[in-house]
Amino acid sequence: MINKLTMLFAVAMAVFFLGGLATTLTRSMMIGFYDVLPVYIFMGIAIGMMLYEAYIETK
Repeated sequence: MINKLTMLFAVAMAVFFLGGLATTLTRSMMIGFYDVLPVYIFMGIAIGMMLYEAYIETK
């Protein structure tokens, strides 16, 4: 039970960090949306992989 809670907390912290990192890049006046689009794609892939791995570990 404690392992599931720890994993859920760790995945949530990583998602918040990666989401904050991606949104911070788009707030710059010199960087456009299309410049940051690959970052969003890679962040989405990384978050998806983390969630999938956490789901497999809890099964």
